[in-house]
Amino acid sequence: MQHKVYRSDSYGSLTFSDKVMREKLPQDVYDALMKTIKHSEVLNPDLANAIAHGMKEWALEHNVTHYSHWFQPLTGYTAEKHDSFLTFDHNGKVFERFSGKQLIQSEPDASSFPSGGMRSTFEARGYTAWDPRSPAFILKNGEIGTLCIPSVFISYHGHALDEKTPLLKSCAVLSEAAVQLLHLMGKTSVTEVVAKVGAEQEYFLVDKEMADQRIDLKFCGRTLTGALPPKGQQLDDHYFGVIPERVIAYMEDVEKELYLLGIPAKTRHNEVAPQQYELAVLFEDVNLACDHNLLMMEVMRKTAYTHGFKLLLHEKPFAGINGSGKHNNWSLFDSEGNNLFKPNTDLQQNLCFLMFLVATVTGVYQRADLLRAAVATAGNDHRLGGNEAPPSIISVFLGEQLNEILKIIETGDYDCTIKPRLVNLGLDHLPQVLMENTDRNRTSPFAFTGNKFEFRAVPSSIPLAFPNTVINLAVAEALDQMHKLLKDKLDKGAQLEQSIIETLRYFIDLSKPIRYEGDNYTEEWINEAAKRGLQLRKNTPEALSALTEARHQALFITYGILSEYELNALYHIRLEQYCKQIEVEANTLIRMLQTGFLPAALKTIKRNTKVIGVLVNTPELKSWLSEIDSITNALIRHNTLLKENLVAMKDLVSLSDKALHIIDKILPEMADLRISIDDMEMHVDYNEFPYPVYSDLLFNLNR
Repeated sequence: MQHKVYRSDSYGSLTFSDKVMREKLPQDVYDALMKTIKHSEVLNPDLANAIAHGMKEWALEHNVTHYSHWFQPLTGYTAEKHDSFLTFDHNGKVFERFSGKQLIQSEPDASSFPSGGMRSTFEARGYTAWDPRSPAFILKNGEIGTLCIPSVFISYHGHALDEKTPLLKSCAVLSEAAVQLLHLMGKTSVTEVVAKVGAEQEYFLVDKEMADQRIDLKFCGRTLTGALPPKGQQLDDHYFGVIPERVIAYMEDVEKELYLLGIPAKTRHNEVAPQQYELAVLFEDVNLACDHNLLMMEVMRKTAYTHGFKLLLHEKPFAGINGSGKHNNWSLFDSEGNNLFKPNTDLQQNLCFLMFLVATVTGVYQRADLLRAAVATAGNDHRLGGNEAPPSIISVFLGEQLNEILKIIETGDYDCTIKPRLVNLGLDHLPQVLMENTDRNRTSPFAFTGNKFEFRAVPSSIPLAFPNTVINLAVAEALDQMHKLLKDKLDKGAQLEQSIIETLRYFIDLSKPIRYEGDNYTEEWINEAAKRGLQLRKNTPEALSALTEARHQALFITYGILSEYELNALYHIRLEQYCKQIEVEANTLIRMLQTGFLPAALKTIKRNTKVIGVLVNTPELKSWLSEIDSITNALIRHNTLLKENLVAMKDLVSLSDKALHIIDKILPEMADLRISIDDMEMHVDYNEFPYPVYSDLLFNLNR
C-alpha cells in the first residue's frame, strides 16, 4: 500500500475554508460573511440559510451524516452533540436538511456542565452560538464524518459557560485599545489589531498495554508512585535526539490529520525527559489558535490509541524528571500586517514598538496575580517552581539590550534606534549572523523572545483560552492607561515624540519591579521578589483567590468580559475541580496500596522470613528483613492516616476549607505514602511488583 503524503494542496481540505466558501456560496452571501469574519460585523440572519445550505452540500461530498456545535465548556475539554441531517417532508419523503437556524444556534443541556451555581439541575436550558471567525471543520471516523461548528456556550440568562466567550470579548477590547493608541500616535490607517498565538505542546507517550496496568495513569493521568530508574535524563541524550521509528510514525499520522483540518503543525522533536516530545504550530489569530490547540489534543489522543500508545498531557506524569508545559507565544499584528513587537531601525517605528512592549510589561505587572490564576491547576502545582519550569512568581524577561534602552529612556538620555548586533562566528566561509535583540531565559515565566512574548507557565493539559483572555485584558488596560496619559500631554500642546518618551518613562518606572533578568530558579530571586512586592502564590487555591479580589474583578467588569457573578462561579468551578482531582488521586493511591503494593510487601516478608529460617541467621539478613518490615508498617500507618483525612474532608462544607485541608493534611500524607512505596519498590522482587515501573514505562521506545 502506497504511503499517502499530505502536501499544501490538501491543507485545510476538511475545513469550510475561504476557497470552499467561494465555490459553495452565492457572491453576495460570501461578501456578507467575509464582512462578518474580517470586520466583526453582525451577520444578517436572512443569509444564514444560504450559508447553511452551502456548508451542508460541501459536508455531504465528504460523507458527512451529522452536524454538531463544537464548544468549550469549563471542563478543560471540548463538547459536541451530534444531530443527523436526516428529516422528512410532508409526504414522508426522506432528505438531508440543514437550516440557518440550526447553523446559528443549538440548545445543549447547560445543567450538566460546570456552572459554579449559575445553572441548577432543574434549569437545563443553555445555548451554543456559531462563531463565524473560526471555520467549520469535519471530523472523520473512518469514511464517515461529522460537521463541527465552532461555537460559544452561554446560559439561558446569557452568562458565559465556556472558555471562548470571554476570549472573544477580550480580543475586541484589546483591538479597540490598541487602535485608539495607534491613531493617537499618527497611524490612522490601522483599523484592527489582532493577537496571534503559536503554541508549543509538550507531551509524553507510553506503551498503552503497560499504561493500562496502572490505574493511576488511567484515572489521574500521572503516576502517583515510582522510584527513579538508574538512568533518567541526566545524560541529556534525549533532547533533540533521533526520534524512535514507532514515535515518528505516530507523529506523521497526527500531522496528516492536522494538515487536513487546517492546523499548521510546524515543528516536532524529542523533549528533555525520556519519551517526552513536543509539537509546535505556526502563529494564528488567538481565537483560532485556541480552538486548534484543543482540536490538536483530541487528534493526538485518538491517534495515540491507534498506535498502541497512551498520550499523557499531565504537567508532571513522572516524578523526578521534567514535566510538560504549553508555551504560549503571543504577539500583536495590526491590520496592515505589521508585527507590533518587531524592533526597527526607524525612530518612529521604534517608538511604536516600545509603547506596545512597555504596555505589555505594565499589563503583566498590574495583573500578575490574574496570570498566575489563569495557569493554576493541581497538575501545574507539581511543575511550577521546579528547576525545569518557571516559578510561581510571575516576572518578565526582556534581555540585555532592551533593558538598556528602557534604562536610557528612564534616565532621559535616550536613543531609540535598535542597532543590529552581529555575531562573528570566526569562520571565513560563513556569513555573520544577525544577533537577536534578546537572549532566551528559560527560567522566566513571561519572556520577550525577539518579536513576541512567551508565556511559559501555561500547563500542558488546559485550554489556551483563559490565559490569553487575561493577557489580552491586562494589555488592553495598560494601553488605555498609556493612551490617556499621552492624550493629556498632547492636549496641553506638547510635541508627539517628546510626549511618547515621557509616557514611556512613566510606565517603565511603574512596571520596573516585574522585570528580572536573572535565574528565576534561585532562592535569591524569591527573596528579591518579596522585596519588590511580587506575590508568591505557590499552590492553586492561593492562586485562584485572585479571581475573587475586588480590584481584579473590577477589571473584568469594567471591560464587560465577565460579571462578578460569572467570576465567582469560575472561581468555584476551578477550586472544585482542584479538590475533586486531589480526592480522586488520594483514593486511587489507597486502592493501589491495598490491592497491589501491600500484598506484594507482605509476600516479600513471608518469603524472606522462610529464607532466613533456612540460612544462617546473620545480622545482615535480619537487618534486610527489618527494613522491609519497617517499610510495610509505614505503608499501613500512612494509608490509615490518608483514609482518615479523606473522611474528615467530607464533613467540611466550604470549598476553601476543603482546599486548605488538602494542602495541610492530604497532600503531605500522599507524599509520605509515596516515599514508603517507592522505597518498597527497591526491596520487592521485580517480577512480583504489582505495576510496571519507571524503567518499563520510560525506556521501551528507545532507539
